[in-house]
Amino acid sequence: MTAAREVTLVLASQSPARLKTLRGAGIEPLVIVSGVDEDDVPPLSPAELALHLSTLKAEAVARRDDLPEGALVLGCDSVLEFRGEALGKPHTSDVATARWRELRGGTGVLVSGHTLVDTATGRTARDTASTTVHFAEVDDAEITAYVATGEPLQVAGAFTVDGLGGAFVTRIEGDFHNVVGVSLPLVRELVHTLGYRWTDLWSVPLDFAGS
Repeated sequence: MTAAREVTLVLASQSPARLKTLRGAGIEPLVIVSGVDEDDVPPLSPAELALHLSTLKAEAVARRDDLPEGALVLGCDSVLEFRGEALGKPHTSDVATARWRELRGGTGVLVSGHTLVDTATGRTARDTASTTVHFAEVDDAEITAYVATGEPLQVAGAFTVDGLGGAFVTRIEGDFHNVVGVSLPLVRELVHTLGYRWTDLWSVPLDFAGS
């Protein structure tokens, strides 16, 4: 384990929910979007798909030559495993509507792949986190109204738990933050695997707790 020092975390994602989650945990990451085509991937299981995409994103950003010295690059990707199928972002209203008609009253598993690249050493640590999600028996009018907001179109599984879709999730089993898109306990483990401390990433002031 290295001595405590300030380490820059680079988030290879444009997800505002992931950014908000990390900020809430005392980390102010540098955001650099990977540009990876999430639809151009081979057929994989939900867990393999999420991990594969997280690695592609992290590695794409880690290859850049304009990163802060010694930065850790975090790539994440989430899919909803439902009835054996990996559900990503629906993109269109028609797909989101059809998806919610299947999801209502059902149970899925939100799988998030996490890949952390240490640009100082080239080492990589990666793993997945899974959280079981139970969906409410929403009616057609609620589905139509929710889809019309646009929120479910660009999120894995066509739902959020920290936004408008939160009322349509009756229960979760596992890490709440993983459903949002980044599992803080898992990222902490990956940081530790690469020889750092989670607190090395903190950017909060020392008197934060008493403010």
